[in-house]
Amino acid sequence: MEIIKQGSSSREKVPIAQRRKARRIVMQAIYQWLMTSNEPFEIAAQFREANSLKVDWDYFDEVFLRVPLCQKAIEKELESVVDREINTLDMIEKALLYVGVFELTYLVDIPYKVVINECVDLAKTFGASESHKYVNGVLDKLSKRLRADEI
Repeated sequence: MEIIKQGSSSREKVPIAQRRKARRIVMQAIYQWLMTSNEPFEIAAQFREANSLKVDWDYFDEVFLRVPLCQKAIEKELESVVDREINTLDMIEKALLYVGVFELTYLVDIPYKVVINECVDLAKTFGASESHKYVNGVLDKLSKRLRADEI
């Protein structure tokens, strides 16, 4: 199955597996950025060097390099629905919520159900035993407001 990539004049098709790999790498890059405060361009270069060419690098760049620029807006959205201080969130959960909120807010061509499902799947793989439930609940609440027309 393929998705149609937005933003190019020739609407390029990208295999879903490449987007999934990119989303996983974005989450890992955001995690590294949150833990180290290193420059996003430096982190992006490291991930490009260490990972396969069969990744949707356009998506990676669009999300990872823009999340730090949108951090305050993302956190404002999260503060409206989370039950604790943002700085006390588990770093994996926080990275996944940054990805999810960014996609729900700025990448409206990605269906909200895909955003939530992909983040929940990553939480099941990388997060604590129950973190997927927390990620699901937060993104579900936000999607009702951020994607009301789609729902």
